Amino acid sequence: MRTLWRHCQIATMVDGQYNLITGAAMLTDGSQIVWLGKEGTQPEGAVNDEVDLQGNLVTPGLIDCHSHSVFGGNRSQEFEMRLNGASYAEIAAAGGGIISTVNATRRADQQQLLTSARKRIDALRKDGVTALEIKSGYGLSFADERKMLQVIRMLADEMPLALFSTCLAAHALPAEYQHRADEYIDDICQRWLPDLHAEGLVDAVDAFCEHLAFSPEQVERLFRTAQQLGLPVKLHAEQLSLLHGAGLAARYNALSADHLEYLCEEDIALMAQHGTTAVLLPGAFYFLREQQQPPVALLRQYRVPIAISSDLNPGTSPVLSLRLMMNMACTLFRLTPEEALAGVTCHAARALGISAHCGTLQAGKEASFVAWDVEHPAELSYWLGGTLSKRVIYKGEEVWHD
Repeated sequence: MRTLWRHCQIATMVDGQYNLITGAAMLTDGSQIVWLGKEGTQPEGAVNDEVDLQGNLVTPGLIDCHSHSVFGGNRSQEFEMRLNGASYAEIAAAGGGIISTVNATRRADQQQLLTSARKRIDALRKDGVTALEIKSGYGLSFADERKMLQVIRMLADEMPLALFSTCLAAHALPAEYQHRADEYIDDICQRWLPDLHAEGLVDAVDAFCEHLAFSPEQVERLFRTAQQLGLPVKLHAEQLSLLHGAGLAARYNALSADHLEYLCEEDIALMAQHGTTAVLLPGAFYFLREQQQPPVALLRQYRVPIAISSDLNPGTSPVLSLRLMMNMACTLFRLTPEEALAGVTCHAARALGISAHCGTLQAGKEASFVAWDVEHPAELSYWLGGTLSKRVIYKGEEVWHD
């Protein structure tokens, strides 16, 4: 099925730049782009269908490369308690914090998790997202981590976007392993991860490297196991303090290091050397009212690709719009709109290891794109909230139109 998508302008995002083509058209064959350029210069040959995009701006489909979209319950009551003056300790004593999400996730069955996650993912999808990474990490037992990862695969089978599954069993220490963090990491490495991988449930491995979670030494044991299994790694690093987790991740050729508010120049150099993408999460920065900003100028200096993501989770980033994160990346971290768009297209694809087939609009790549009713790419970061009229195409098929 060859389709000519005509009467548009195209931001290809090759090399992280708009590379805007005006008066453009794009030819797709099934799920693949076969040509794009100035309208009227397309190759000869039969075309099964023509679609007039009415002058809209075409960008690659947006890619959300860091989310925790599958979980039980929510923590809106904690949000209200905190704003009414309750301390973190008081909220935790009342059963709040991550343990409340763990308990809710453990209580939920697969269908309940599937139903609630579908609603959240639909919001992202209707905002232009065509690829999404989802982490486990709220089960913290073998059975419940497996349940979460199975739900991610079920969502991938039914929803019109690409879903990638990351095992984040090393997210927090569950109560039943209190004061036994090394034993917990041993269990993940020796039993959980090999079994989950053997079931085909894991695309990548992640961990939370922080004083209140796991040490660099513990994370390295996990990374060695992932490496032996042939699984790529990612890392929550330098969000609250400097433990050199990003440097550790880079030495294991991690796809990405994420958060990075306390990232240092030494580790940035290692990220540049090993091709590790920096993933910034402005939603969590905003929601937690953080003050320490990630070192964007140094990341630019070392030419480390910068991705932007939602970090959708119930505790610190209840975000349902990746486009809103583009705005926040500009206003809070001083990225340019071009950098923000690169951060949710080509650089986000690098952070998932999928840049060979998506993230930019080029012949031979996947025909997943969005036709926006705007005049310039900067508008995608400029408009704050609301809905921008768009057509979302996933693998050559229109899957949303508003």
